[in-house]
Amino acid sequence: MQKRKRIVCVVGTRPEAIKMAPVIKALKSQPWAECRVVITAQHRELLDRAFASFGIEPDADLDLMRPNQSLSEITGRAFIKLEQALKEEAPDFVLAQGDTTTVMVTAMTCFYLQIPFGHVEAGLRTGDMSNPFPEEANRLFASKVASLHFAPTLRSGNALKSEGIDPASVFVTGNTVIDALMETRARNPELPIDLPEGARLILMTAHRRENFGEPLAGAFRAVRRIIEERPDVHVLYPVHPNPNVRDLAYSSFVGLDRMYFSEPLDYVPFVAAMDAAEIILTDSGGVQEEAPALGKPVLVMRQETERPEAADLGVVRLVGTDPDRIHTELSRLLDDKAAYAEMARGGSPYGDGKASVRIVQAIASRFDLKFQEPALREFAYEA
Repeated sequence: MQKRKRIVCVVGTRPEAIKMAPVIKALKSQPWAECRVVITAQHRELLDRAFASFGIEPDADLDLMRPNQSLSEITGRAFIKLEQALKEEAPDFVLAQGDTTTVMVTAMTCFYLQIPFGHVEAGLRTGDMSNPFPEEANRLFASKVASLHFAPTLRSGNALKSEGIDPASVFVTGNTVIDALMETRARNPELPIDLPEGARLILMTAHRRENFGEPLAGAFRAVRRIIEERPDVHVLYPVHPNPNVRDLAYSSFVGLDRMYFSEPLDYVPFVAAMDAAEIILTDSGGVQEEAPALGKPVLVMRQETERPEAADLGVVRLVGTDPDRIHTELSRLLDDKAAYAEMARGGSPYGDGKASVRIVQAIASRFDLKFQEPALREFAYEA
């Protein structure tokens, strides 16, 4: 009997855990694969809770999280600990997802150790190295050294090829977050707050580094104004633990009884919140992918997005952090039924719920192994 291939999945943050969970489960279903999960714990509690919601336990924990650490500090420690972990694991192949410090360090460490590396959610680009920072640089570094590139859309796949990446190494799979979303929604999760009859819910997430300070303060002023003007509007805000976000959030919404703060939600109740929301206001990347699949209009508090497909489709709109612009766009969706219907028509350019199967299928092909599911074609969204 042929020896199983050891595939190590390196995960650092909550979004990575959510997006890698379907891949890990798909790998564990294959008799030829020995799937090992190594976490850096770049997000500590958030990561642990995300994996728990999918019934996944890590095999090794590098425990990198420290209070108030700089990017240089976490990067240096990650290189040292991850090199040691990969030497001990001795993998045949390594996978990581996205654009965090964990992903960049994993890609570069695999390059140094000459271990084949696969990049999940490859090819996202804004074209601006400082926006988002440092994510744009991280994803570029990962693409330069990856052996296999799993692009979520045709656009991201074409971006890789335009940069000189070997087309034979690029697979358009769809985004694994849609796999996770569909699995979770099927559980009929419960909304984490009680709303009165007739309430209209806005779900807000805001945490990006480039929005710290006045940009975030301006966005909060716009949301406060919306709540004060409309007695049927309620806002749920799962607050990121970073003090730059948390302290400003609490001080900006003092005295509003229709503003609901919560700790960062586990993925299952977060899916329930997205499903119950009338509008989603966010600076997150993942929400831009998930919410369109649920038919929810998304206003994005950023100047650029590496996920332009949904904006092109008209179900996501970039609004930046100018308070007047945010107020105008929220008011339009709340007051204009036709404008709302145009953005809430549903349809996702990011996946069909089978991305993880395509990824594992491609890895099996690399090792000339038989994949234990029907073969799938590349993902191509048709509006």
